[in-house]
Amino acid sequence: MTKFHGIATFIFLLSGSLLAADGPASNQTAQRLHERAVLRNGFSLIHDHREVKGNVTRLYMSATDENFVDIPTDQITGIEKLEPEEEAMLAPPPPITRTAATPTTKTLHEIVQEVARRHNIDADFLESVIAAESGGNVKAVSRKGAQGLMQLMPDTASKLGVKNSFDAEANVEAGTRYLLDLLALYHNDVAKALAAYNAGPLRIQQYHGVPPYRETRAYVRRIINDFNRKKDTSVRKPTPARTASAANAPTGD
Repeated sequence: MTKFHGIATFIFLLSGSLLAADGPASNQTAQRLHERAVLRNGFSLIHDHREVKGNVTRLYMSATDENFVDIPTDQITGIEKLEPEEEAMLAPPPPITRTAATPTTKTLHEIVQEVARRHNIDADFLESVIAAESGGNVKAVSRKGAQGLMQLMPDTASKLGVKNSFDAEANVEAGTRYLLDLLALYHNDVAKALAAYNAGPLRIQQYHGVPPYRETRAYVRRIINDFNRKKDTSVRKPTPARTASAANAPTGD
């Protein structure tokens, strides 16, 4: 699901001064709260913590030090604390209480319908995402290691409390909750949410929208087109949970 590409070279990565964004600092990590770094070119990057290293400021995207972006310090015009509602959107969802994989006789369609009703999201939309992610194969594994129907990366699955990503019900439940979190984060912008599901939220921050990756753009286009096709050709009534178009996608409010 979250298929991280190599860190792209920013157009604003220019040689800069040694001044810190919020005053002199040397090899110093700020307190571990989410912040927004405002850049001269109009972009902003949400990060967990930061550290000044020479003439660049390293923005860490998570609590660990594995995922980061280096920005010339003089290209950062300010550091802002996130508003409480923004911070809440970034908090990990509570774990799913489901413990172990249990045999089920439910069809994939039935599982999706139940999850859709529970989370007030259009079932056709979920099915379009599943079709793009795994083709409906509960045992699907990507080259990046994503697993199951909604292609959960092991780390994402663990954070969502999923013990077995090949458990169809747990996978669809967790994938749906993660997708809803992304829709909320991007204010129901379906293209951005789908792009973040495919390429990771960091890429949305980097490019201030859907990244220019052929794979990601094809992925977003495929899901939206498939969803709209379902709505155009389906003879059954729209689900009471939610219907949407490419411009107004299904979310759980």
